[in-house]
Amino acid sequence: MQLFYHPELTSPTFQLPGEESKHLVKVLRKKVGDQIHFTDGKGKIALCRIDSISQKSTTLQVLEETIAPEKPYQIHLAIAPTKNADRMEWMTEKTVEIGLDRMILMKTDNSERNFLKSDRLEKKAVSAMKQSLKSVLTEIETGLDFKDIIADPHYAPFEKFIAYVDQNIPNHLFELANPKNKYLILVGPEGDFSPDEIKAAIEAGFKPCSLGHSRLRTETAGLAAVHTLNLLNEIS
Repeated sequence: MQLFYHPELTSPTFQLPGEESKHLVKVLRKKVGDQIHFTDGKGKIALCRIDSISQKSTTLQVLEETIAPEKPYQIHLAIAPTKNADRMEWMTEKTVEIGLDRMILMKTDNSERNFLKSDRLEKKAVSAMKQSLKSVLTEIETGLDFKDIIADPHYAPFEKFIAYVDQNIPNHLFELANPKNKYLILVGPEGDFSPDEIKAAIEAGFKPCSLGHSRLRTETAGLAAVHTLNLLNEIS
């Protein structure tokens, strides 16, 4: 199955605007009568048929709709963006493919970069969602401050973890996390979290965790954390 994305799958028909329509018709050579699967990124998958094609848009009819069952767990990753934007785009693509519900790009004491355009990351997330045949689009937030994230009451019921460089942390994330739960994990910049940030996070209920014996790049640590939590839930 090939999956396409449109945020508004309205019944009985909807229209694809300019660039999306051009890609569907000119690049993929779809024609009137072809049936295509779409997702709205909110859990809905619809089987659609191309009804008409014009220079400015393509009209599709919704034939069938299904709603994907809600996952019994959620993974939220708060991570300090790297200086190299390409590395964050790579991580976004891979974590979305594996399974990430929300990504927060946060400002920390040692952040290499305090601003990153979210539109490119969102495009990567959409592409990865379609590639991996997922029906829920990963939420992406940028510019949030570390201290605001650890104090956010929304995360009170979550299992909360902080990963930083310390060979004396005895427990791996896989050992600490409980399956079928909601998780928030913090991953710091290349210069790691500051001692004050680590202290504040632990006082706010975050558990220090290991991601393995190797010293990982920021984007690799983010990917490792997301993969670990998905694996924990898939085998439990």
